[in-house]
Formats: sequence, structure tokens, C-alpha cells
Amino acid sequence: MAGSCLPVLGAVLMAPVLPRVQDHFDGVPGSAALVPLMLTVPALALALLAPFAGMIVDRLGRKRLLIAATALYAVFGTAPLWLDSLPAIIASRVLVGVTEAAIMTACTTLIGDYYSGELRDRYLALQTMCASASATVFFVLGGALGAANWRAPFWLYAVGLIIAPVMARVLPVPPRPQPQPETTTGRPDVHRSFPVRRMAGLCLLTVFGAVVFYTVPVEMAYLLDDLGVGSTGVIGAVTAAASAATVLGSVIFTRLSRRLRSLLPVPLALCAAGFVLMGFADSVPLLIGGAVLNCVGTGILLPSLVTLAMSRLDFADRGRGMGLWTAAFFLGQFLCPLVLLAGAGAVGGLASAVAVLGAVTAVLGAALLRPARPYSATVALNDPATVALNAEES
Repeated sequence: MAGSCLPVLGAVLMAPVLPRVQDHFDGVPGSAALVPLMLTVPALALALLAPFAGMIVDRLGRKRLLIAATALYAVFGTAPLWLDSLPAIIASRVLVGVTEAAIMTACTTLIGDYYSGELRDRYLALQTMCASASATVFFVLGGALGAANWRAPFWLYAVGLIIAPVMARVLPVPPRPQPQPETTTGRPDVHRSFPVRRMAGLCLLTVFGAVVFYTVPVEMAYLLDDLGVGSTGVIGAVTAAASAATVLGSVIFTRLSRRLRSLLPVPLALCAAGFVLMGFADSVPLLIGGAVLNCVGTGILLPSLVTLAMSRLDFADRGRGMGLWTAAFFLGQFLCPLVLLAGAGAVGGLASAVAVLGAVTAVLGAALLRPARPYSATVALNDPATVALNAEES
């Protein structure tokens, strides 16, 4: 859970200090475009490199890669404390994204290795809860430390040097898969291909789900500003309420039956209704109500997507599969502000663009009314990690 929060740290930590960074590098040519990249480029690097991290996870092992990436995360994350060149700082941020790709992929893969069935679903929901709660904490810490100096928040990246040794000590190495069973021809199935078709549609859906997930955190300040609210205290309070609603949605997910968890139209309908309320809101309370409703939906949507992805993968494919899923999710994070910016230009305003996104979300939810394929019991029974862990629990 701690490792899963580290990519969130990279995504939100710098947001409060970007104006100060812009002032510091004001004389650097192109700084107006380069400084915002310090915030967004780790997510882009994560999206591009997570599939390769998944391949490494499957080949070299989950725990080994996780520990190395967490230690390097601290090294690259704290580099801006000593770097004076803006291009060099951006390069260090790219490397942070590389380590985040490995960390997020390995953490999610290990959850799939250690647990199965109901318990796995609960841990994947807990992963969403921890990430959402930590976003609020990191935003507050970044703002508090940034009040002293724009470089100060980068000290928080050193937490990787604390977490990595703990991971090395307490995380068990998941058992390796047993030799493949023989096929009906009597020969081992050693050339089994990766299930591309099973993952492709879900990854595309995850890109859209990430756009939905990040719309409120990314755009709420602008929507409040359009209603005449410029107080950073109010914006922070609304952001915290939205994060709490996401956590609530994740808790609700753990209380749903397995059949309801696979019905993506349920959280998509909540997200769509929240977007429509936000788009037509003419007062702050109505805007907040729409945001809370939307975030309850995203709190259910994210663990629903990741559990569906996990259920389609066996041990040998899990690293690559979760690498693709992680790439899809963070690609959606990167695209979110671009999509809404284009939408605002097309329909005449950000609020209208949010309402249109709500309509699109509702249409997609209606198209997915056919229940998604349930968790594969065959995969769970044949998964060597599941067999070993269940035997140990027994």
C-alpha cells in the first residue's frame, strides 16, 4: 500500500509550488511550457514505460524490481534539490516516472500474487483508498513545505529510502509458476501467447476511466473560479471532500457482491450524474454535490476496472497484463486536461465540457449493460501463487 502511494506523490506534490518554480526560472527560454512539464511528465513516462516494466516483472521477479525501483525513486525524486538547470530537473522527473512505472506495476502484480478471490478484491480496493487519501495528504504537505522554499517538497521523495528496506524485509517472494500442464496432444504448452484480445478492450476502457477519475481533481479549481471562488482554502477543502468521497466509493466497492462489482454501468452512472450536476451547477453547493457524487462513482470504478483486469490474467501473464493496465490508466491521467481543454474550446466553456463528458459516460455505461465476464475460477485454481497461499492458510 505504501508503494502504491508513491506515484501519487509524484503527481500532486508539485502542484502547489508550480507558480514559485515558474518565478524562479522566469528567465529561462521556454520556461512557461517547461515548468508545467515537471508535474505531468512523470505520468507520461509511466504510461509509456509501464508495459516494459510489466515484462521485466514477469522475467526478473516482482519483489526484486520493486525494491530497486523504490530506492531509485528516492534518488531521482530528490535530484531537484541540487540541480540548477531546468532541463536537468525535467530529465530527473522523467526518471521518476520510469521508477513509478516499475513500482506501480510491481505493487499491483504482487497483490494479485499474494491474494485471490474476495480478499484480492478487498486489497485492490484498499489500494485505491490509500492512493486517494494520500493525494490529499501530499497536496497539503507540498503546500506547507513549499511555503518555505520551492525545493523543500522534494525532500519527501526520500521516503523511498525508508520504504525500500522495509519491503525487502517483510514482503515474501511469490512462488514461481509450476511447469505448464500438458495439452491434449501430450506436449507441454510452452508457447502460450499473451491474452492480447482479452486485455485490449479493457485497457481502452481504462484510459477513458482515468479521464473520468481525474476530471474532478484536475478541473475543480477552474470550475470554482468560474463561480467566483478564488480562495485556496475553499479549493483545498473541496478537494479534500472529493478525495474522501473517492475513499467512500472504494469502501462501498468492498461491500458489493461479486456480481455487482463486475457491472461497470453502476459506477459509470454515478460518475455521469455527478458530471451533469457539475456542468449545470450555478452555485457552489450544487457543484460540490456533483463532485462528491462523481467521486463516489470513481471510487467504485477504479477497483472495478483493476479487479476485472486481474481476473483475466494468470501468474505468468500478470506482470505484463498489469503493466498494460497501469500504462492505460496513467495515459488517461495525462490526457485528461487535454481532453477537457479541447472540449471546452468546442462547446464554449469548461462546465459545458464536463456536462458533455457526463453524457458520454452515461452512453458508455448504457452500452456496457451486459455484465462483464466474472472472475475466472479456473485461473484462480490453477494459479500457483493461489494454490500455495491457500495451502499455507489452511
